[in-house]
Amino acid sequence: MSITRQQITNVIDWAMDRGILTNGTPVSQAAKGLEEYVETLQAIVASDGQLTSAVQDGIGDVLVTLIILARMLGTDIGTCLDMAIREISDRDGQMEGGFFVKNYGGTDD
Repeated sequence: MSITRQQITNVIDWAMDRGILTNGTPVSQAAKGLEEYVETLQAIVASDGQLTSAVQDGIGDVLVTLIILARMLGTDIGTCLDMAIREISDRDGQMEGGFFVKNYGGTDD
């Protein structure tokens, strides 16, 4: 299932109804995103890397925080994702210890 425009609208409406967009700040929202990401990591570790409802919920929570953060900063999650895809599309690197390590010989960041 892909993310729909309606789901994004629902997140924005939810954040507006709770005063997050009018009373929050990009810094506080980014911090909330980090908190949710850590909780997701903990769920992944607890499940030994297996998909569980806690892991799925955590991923969803991270996405919600990012959708709200993008809105606070005057952009949208789709634009941010498109930019990231363009940036990594020609990235060169290799896997080391379970991580993708980019080569720094190129011009991409």
